Amino acid sequence: MDVKETAEYLNVSTSWLYKNSARSGLVMYRFGVGVNAKIRFKVSEVEAWVKQQRVLG
Repeated sequence: MDVKETAEYLNVSTSWLYKNSARSGLVMYRFGVGVNAKIRFKVSEVEAWVKQQRVLG
């Protein structure tokens, strides 16, 4: 998924993804260099990350 699709799926802003994905453990894949680099996320990894965020209470 690209950044926009991932942000919509997670219901967060694209800026949140850029700033916090690595810090929160969500893996980004960068294709290319500089401002033209494409950022992608694996669907299976995003879904696994969501499951890890579950709060049991």
